This record gives sequence, structure tokens and C-alpha cells, in this order.
Amino acid sequence: MTDILDQIVSRRRADIASLGYTMGASVPKERTRAAPVPFPAPLTAEKGVVLEIKRASPSKGDIAPDLDAAQTATQYAAAGTTAISVLTEQHWFKGGLDDLQAACAAVDNYAAEHGTPRIAILRKDFLLAPEEVEIAYRCGADAVLLIARILSAQEMTAMAQTCQKLGMTAFIELRQQEDLQKLAVVAESTDTNHIVCGVNARDLKDFSIDLLTPAGLLSEIRRIVSAHTKNNSSTVRCIFESGIRTPEAARFAGSLGFTGMLLGEAAARNPAEAKSLVSAFITAPTTPNAQQWLKFAAAVHAKNTTQSDARPFVKICGLTNLIDAQKAFELGADFLGFIFWEKSPRRTDEQTVRTISEKIRAQAKTQGKPAPALVGVIVDADTTDGKTVRNLVREGILDFVQLHGCAEEFFALDAQQESVFSENSKQNTLRATSETDLPHYAVVNISSEEDIAKIDALRLRGEPRMLIDASSALTPGGTGKRIADALVEKVAHKTKLWLAGGITPENVRSVCKTFCPELIDVASGVESAPGKKDFSKLERFFSELQ
Repeated sequence: MTDILDQIVSRRRADIASLGYTMGASVPKERTRAAPVPFPAPLTAEKGVVLEIKRASPSKGDIAPDLDAAQTATQYAAAGTTAISVLTEQHWFKGGLDDLQAACAAVDNYAAEHGTPRIAILRKDFLLAPEEVEIAYRCGADAVLLIARILSAQEMTAMAQTCQKLGMTAFIELRQQEDLQKLAVVAESTDTNHIVCGVNARDLKDFSIDLLTPAGLLSEIRRIVSAHTKNNSSTVRCIFESGIRTPEAARFAGSLGFTGMLLGEAAARNPAEAKSLVSAFITAPTTPNAQQWLKFAAAVHAKNTTQSDARPFVKICGLTNLIDAQKAFELGADFLGFIFWEKSPRRTDEQTVRTISEKIRAQAKTQGKPAPALVGVIVDADTTDGKTVRNLVREGILDFVQLHGCAEEFFALDAQQESVFSENSKQNTLRATSETDLPHYAVVNISSEEDIAKIDALRLRGEPRMLIDASSALTPGGTGKRIADALVEKVAHKTKLWLAGGITPENVRSVCKTFCPELIDVASGVESAPGKKDFSKLERFFSELQ
């Protein structure tokens, strides 16, 4: 696949050579706007939201081709945003410095008319030199985007120091491990009060989206920046970028602990609906669901960084006894699954799971190893089994609820409460202990292309991962059947692949080579009988992953 980012940067260098750093636009010789304001929000603010002025993008084509920058900026100000991002790249995003200047004038007029604080304006572009930072300043920008992937550490440092000299903020976008190394160089020689970090959920190489990529880098960013500042690491400003289109997804991003969120397409397409997205993010509490996904995201980042363990994460499901669970853990299982469904031959019970949880966690602690994530599988959200699993997760006995065919029922448990993103702090606290804030992920049974739409719906509402399994009229899972390869391929192009269905010691190597799943889930493929694991099959299964 052609790297779109390389194309954009190559064209930009050519434009600079022919048009200069102003790209042919009319630029004031001096800044006429007042001194820059903090981005993305006043330093005293807990959270901030950046809404984007964008006409088009390489991945979506035209988004809002007739957009009026001044009018849109005014709508965003009325929606309560703390900052606005203006795309000034002219070829793929159809923006320009005229949009930047119009937006600056519009928000200043709004602030003067309504007696509100001035809103920070970000110039978002593929900037390559300090001269472009100075031009952004003269046009009124308070901050500029610096994309670590396209800049050397020395280039980024020079541009960040220019921001510091001008009183602006350097908004540094990070995504890869080498980007973090560049950040450390910049932070060492630049006042970190002039640095805000961002992680883009959208990969600028192919424009795919992964909501867990920002979460995976968050702790490392905090560590790096806090090492060069007097601020506590929890106050390091970090922004979740892209991929958010609904209030549910905005709330998920807010619950992860980011101090800011940048909304692109969702805001540009529907400026009038921006208020619900802003409110959802700003009022989002920290949730147990967010904490578990932060933990998993950090594990994914560590695996991808070290490359010492190329195998996927492994979930051994359908466990019914301690001996089998211990064997799976000893062999390297990352997740252990327990089925709570009366019709399953692999059904377990509460006391068995309590015992296994206690023993496995103690064993992991003694051995100095990370404990596997323990998963309760349910097929009905509000039955006795569903309530039992939710209680076990709430107590910390289990780590996740696996929603096998009952995601809509689960989300509906708090539908009335979740439909209103109130700014009332008391209601906000209540939401932190609601049912759907428990750690969870959904299973989607795939038998046709129509089923893939269910994955799109889950991603839209901010679900970071979902497991796909084969479909059967007789049982929701444990069929031993494979999903058609063509359908697996289609899912893999949409999201990180969590794959179940018909995986065995005989085919697991081929499955992993063909589809590169992030996680594989096996139950019947390593059994001697339903609910009883075959140790020789388990050993062969893991040996095939080496």
C-alpha cells in the first residue's frame, strides 16, 4: 500500500520550493491578534476539546467542501469547545492560511460579544521548518501541529523552541516508539509548558483507525514529559486524536485519562451536533472498563515495541476446573475464559471461578508473572448468569465480561442513564459504577458480509475490540467451525483481529501466518471432551506459536 503520508510530505516540499513557506497566501508581516492563549485549554482546566475545521481528507474525500471557516468557528465556540484546529494543507485537505486567519478573527469576535475567554487556534498541517511556525504565529495561531513521524528530533526541537520563543504551544503528534525517543530530545531542551502531546488513533500511512493506540502510549508519554517538568505526571497534557464520531466513543476517550480530544470528521460534518461530543468527553469519569483497556493497550504497545514475542495473545476458553486453568496459564495463556450459560457443556459456576481466580492470581504473584485476564462469558445480559458474571467483574474476581450475542441487551441496561451526558457531577459519579462501565467486549458471529455491519456499529460507539466467531443455529460459540477466510480478511481490514472458531494445534500456525490476529481464542480445539482440556493438545498448540 502506498504511504499517503510520504506523498503529502513530498508534495509539500515541492510547494515550499516553488511558493515559499506562505504557500502563496497573503500573510500579515506581524501578528495583529493578541498574545497566544494556552492550547487546548487554560492550564487550570481539567479537560479540553479541539474541534476541527476541515473540508476534506485523503481517506474520506470531500467532507464539508462548502464549509465557511468563520461561520464554523463561531458554531464551535457556541458549542463550548476550548480550542479549534484549522487544516491549512491545500491539496488533500483543501484548506489554507485564509481559513486560519478567518477562524482567529471569528473566535475573537465571539469572545468579545459574549464576554468569554478567547479560544485557542491550532494550525494543523504537515509543517517542516521553523519558518512555518513563524508564519502560523503571524496569522494568529496559538499552537502548531508537529508530526514526529515526518520530522527528525533536531527539526522538531528547533520548531518547538520557536514556539516557546513566540509564546505558542507545540502540539507534538506521536505514534511509534521512535517518536517517543524524539519527544525525549525535545522535552530535554524545551520548556514543557509549551508542549502538548497527541496520539492519533488514525495511522497516517493507511488511515486505518485503532482506538487503543493512543491508550497504549499514554503512560510512556507522561513518564517522558514529567521527567523534564515539575508537573506531576498525571497532569501532562495529552490529546486523543481522531476516530471519534459519537458521544459514546467520546465518553470512552474521556474515560481513559486524556486531557484533551481532537474531533475531526464528526465535527466538520455536523458542527451543530458538536456540543454533545464536547460534553461527553469533558464529563466522562474514569471507569473500570477504561482501566482494563489501558492495561491491555500497554501490553500491546510493549509487545509491538520489543518484537521479542511475535505470537498473538491467546485466550483459552471453556475452562471448568483449576488444573486445566493452571496448565493453560503455565503454557502462556493471556486470557482464561469461563462460560456461564446453562445450555453449554462447558458451563462453570461461581464458586469454581472464585477458586480459580484466587489460585491463579496467587501463582502469578509468586512467580513474578503478569496474571492472565479472566473472562466471564455470557449469552444473556440480565439473567441470573449475566448478573453473576457482572458481580464477579465488579468484585475483581473476573476482569472482563464477554458478551456473546447480547451486546445490545448489555448496553440497554443503562440506556436511560447513558443517553444524557449531564454535566452534573453527582450523576457523573453514578455513571462510574454503572453496569456498562464494567470491563467488557462483544462477540460477533460471522456467517456473511451482512454480519460485518455489526462490527462497524460497535466501533462507532467506541468499542475498542470485538471477538469474531463462527455462526451456528445450535449454539452461539464453541462450534469448532472456521469462519470463511474471505470474511476474516474483510474484518481484518476494519479492526485489529480477535479470532475464534475452529482453531486447533494443526492449523493455528497457518491461521496466524495468514491473518496475523492480535488475539486467538480456542476452546474445543484443545479438548479431550467438552469442558476438559487435553494437555498434550494444549502443549502442541502453544509450541506451534513459538
